[in-house]
Amino acid sequence: MADRLAERLKQRTAQLAQERQISAAPPIVVGGALIIPMGMIYHAPTPEMLDRHITEQIAMRAVMETEIALGNDPRDVSVHNLGYDIESRDGQSGAMRFIEVKGRRADAQTITVTRNEILTALNAPERFILAIVEVENGKARPARYVRQPFGKEPDFKVTSVNYNMNDLLAMSGEAM
Repeated sequence: MADRLAERLKQRTAQLAQERQISAAPPIVVGGALIIPMGMIYHAPTPEMLDRHITEQIAMRAVMETEIALGNDPRDVSVHNLGYDIESRDGQSGAMRFIEVKGRRADAQTITVTRNEILTALNAPERFILAIVEVENGKARPARYVRQPFGKEPDFKVTSVNYNMNDLLAMSGEAM
């Protein structure tokens, strides 16, 4: 029995030694195609893309400054895709505010809101704020805050909804 065990141990040790010698062989190229996902190919941004990005950044800065002026402690969380762009702790009550920032050119007709943003608003109606910032000639107008902006959950197949900007602005008030 001990001899058998010793033999199995010897075989396994030899097998492990062989496995340590394994290395990848270079690919054999016979012909074919290289498939590259579209997202990996660089596309120069269009003027519209640049304008939208700049407008969004101006709006974010305007809302951050507004929150600080209100005595709140804002934090940019837009990269986390939480359904809002800014978490802001109320300086007096300590309550957390979830602010979705929509920066639009002053002549824009619509605001696009994602399903995730709508669901976040419906799940935290007392804490969610839709902040609308109109940008004209590279300057932000005062942020307008809309509380409880959405009445119902979108259909399951809906990814985003366009709202009339004037209707949302009519529901808005000064930041507070």
